[in-house]
Amino acid sequence: MSTPVKGLPEAALLDVDPAPNAVGRLANVSHEGCVVHLEANAAPRLLWHGEDLLDVRMPAGTRVVYPKPTIPGLADRDRAIRHALAHPEGMEPLAALLRPGMRVTIAIDDISLPLPKMRRPDVRESVLTILLELLTAKGVEDVHIIIATSFHRRMAPWEIQRAVGRKIFRAFYPDRLYNHDGEAPGGMVELGVTEQGERVRLNRRAAESDLLIYVNINLVPMDGGHKSVGVGLCDYPTLQAHHTPQIIRRCDSYFDHTRSALTASSNRIGGIVNRHVKVFHVETVLNNAMFDPKMPFFVKNEDRYTMLDRASFRVSQRGLQALSRPLKRKLLFAFPAFYEMIAVHAGATDPAHDKSLLYCYSQYCVPIEGQSDVAVFGIPFISPYNVHSILNPILVQVLALGYFFNMYRYMPVVKKKLHHPSYIEFFHRILPETRDSFVLQQKYEGEFARNPDYIRMYRTGNAYHGVHPFYMWYWGENGRAHVGKVIVVGAEDPEVARILGWECAASMEEALEMAQSHLGRRPSITLMHIPPIQVADVLGKPEII
Repeated sequence: MSTPVKGLPEAALLDVDPAPNAVGRLANVSHEGCVVHLEANAAPRLLWHGEDLLDVRMPAGTRVVYPKPTIPGLADRDRAIRHALAHPEGMEPLAALLRPGMRVTIAIDDISLPLPKMRRPDVRESVLTILLELLTAKGVEDVHIIIATSFHRRMAPWEIQRAVGRKIFRAFYPDRLYNHDGEAPGGMVELGVTEQGERVRLNRRAAESDLLIYVNINLVPMDGGHKSVGVGLCDYPTLQAHHTPQIIRRCDSYFDHTRSALTASSNRIGGIVNRHVKVFHVETVLNNAMFDPKMPFFVKNEDRYTMLDRASFRVSQRGLQALSRPLKRKLLFAFPAFYEMIAVHAGATDPAHDKSLLYCYSQYCVPIEGQSDVAVFGIPFISPYNVHSILNPILVQVLALGYFFNMYRYMPVVKKKLHHPSYIEFFHRILPETRDSFVLQQKYEGEFARNPDYIRMYRTGNAYHGVHPFYMWYWGENGRAHVGKVIVVGAEDPEVARILGWECAASMEEALEMAQSHLGRRPSITLMHIPPIQVADVLGKPEII
């Protein structure tokens, strides 16, 4: 059985909205039962293994962190959106900013959010519908909708239609509804350089508009804010300055926006954007309802499974095992998530984003006491960069070390491993230089960024930009620098794991034995029960082992 931990402080959501029922579901979400310590007779835990489900028995004393209860969605999504547009943060109401004959550009998040896709109507369709009605009523005819892909792949027409709805798609695509192109000749405008030397370049249509409206989806606290425009609508020189291993290594926490070097870079870039472009943000926040409520076993404490829960798990597990890899992938991507909007705020960048973060922290952050020697993550089939595609080895490492490792505030879930200096020298001198983010950045990044074949596939096909894999490798830099060893359980190709610098184990038991041998003692263990997404508020003092 598992023992719940009680008495940890709440991540409280403050009552800051003048009309909370109109713009957000005000909630202090209890973390009661979210953190448990396993006893010797505890049931096996559910872990994702790519497109498969495992039930793994963990040692007694293992700390398991479950997601918080789901905040119910707003009863009237459209009313909340209209209220936010009429009562923005730090700006005049949107209607007061509009006039006939002006040029307006609306930018929206791409297919990397939300994960998986949400049930229709997508929140982007809901916001766009109301925005376009208002623009029409104000006599604004020059309207473009740009998908802020940055250097992500272009969304296919059918993916765009699902996100924005058939009516909007037919009225705007392809001439006035299209993917951002960071390589289009003459398609970018240089706005300036930050005090840290970061060049700020922006999509020309967006930069030369009388008003830029950005429709954002906050699924976790790292989305939104200055990052939306400054990164989503930029090109290589801006990404080159923002997506660096140096900045990523300085991140104390991706999800604590007062301490993140990435956020600081985004804010510097966004400050220059806002000096040159009038930007009106519409920030939506989604809850954590990734799974059908009729299938509660995905998020439930396994010791509390009913007979129906156990049967549902076993049917799902065996059903997936019986399918081929392509069929599993097709099936899993076909099921939409049950996300609902819990808040929407509009207006100036910082005040709108600050209010959105309160809801994100309340929904996603689970307080836990202290760090562990070992952190365990099940790796699911989906990441922001493989929607409707495979999860390749580089994306596996960024999901493990770039996202799951970094889903914390204050300090990492796992203790920092302090290597002997001679070991570090040996590691970097002997191992292939392609594992060294700084060598990659200095010697090879520019070559891939300028490769004409990669640029052509990015601009005309559905390929990620040639430089994108470098950023995925850098994103794991904080995790690689922090942990002493990465052990992958059940790797189908050990050679792939070796190239990534990881070690392999045939079972969880073997992996934990390897961890114990490496640490020289019996380790403390934390299992993060992901998905759905959750962020650990790790309390106490950081430890080094």
